[in-house]
Order: sequence, then structure tokens, then C-alpha cells
Amino acid sequence: MQYNNEELQGMLESKQMSSDALESLLKAREEGIVNFTLVDIREVYEFESASIDGTDLLLPTSVIQGHLDKLEALKDEPIILYCRTGNRTGQVMAALERMGYEKIVHLSRGILSFSGATSHKAEIPNTL
Repeated sequence: MQYNNEELQGMLESKQMSSDALESLLKAREEGIVNFTLVDIREVYEFESASIDGTDLLLPTSVIQGHLDKLEALKDEPIILYCRTGNRTGQVMAALERMGYEKIVHLSRGILSFSGATSHKAEIPNTL
């Protein structure tokens, strides 16, 4: 399904995102229409078993507390979080919102619900 720019921006302003919405945003980002950072907050072994193509950052919840200061550069940019089922992202979202992050969305049912392109044993993206 094709979305216009206003609809795509609206997806980035909501708190939850469906698999279809993320697929559309990833395609739009490839075309230079929108910009966001896709962050996997699962552990390294989980990322290695399956990851969403286009993931920009791996920031496991086990180490995120020690790296929150490094997320400061992303504070004013849209951030999309995902985990396995959506539970961990809800917790991380709440913590980041308390710190003043306003443009955070999460894949509501995690990678298990994602029907787009994924990779197994993908190269680990930038880590903080």
C-alpha cells in the first residue's frame, strides 16, 4: 500500500506501529522520503538469530542503562524500537520518555509479528 508523506509522518508520531507500517516506512526511508533510526533492543544472540533488514543500531536492554547518554544525539529524531514481542520496548519507551524523548515508536508485537525482510546471522549494526 502506498502512503503519502503526511501519513508516513503520522506513523512516526504514534506510540505503536504495525508490521505493515514499519515495512512502508523502511521503503520510504530507502527512497529518501522519511528519516528515522531503527533500534533493536534485544540481546546479541537474539539479533544473530533474526533481525529486521534496515536495523541501524543494536542496543541490548542488558547494557542500555550504561549508554543512555550516547542516545542524546537521537533525542530530537524519530526512533523506532523493536524487541521480540513488544514487551521490552514498552519499558524502554517509558524510560526514554521520562528523559524527554518525544519521538519514540515501537513495533507493537515485535519482530515475531514482522512480515517484512529479515536476515539470519546479519552483521551487527553500529552499537553504542
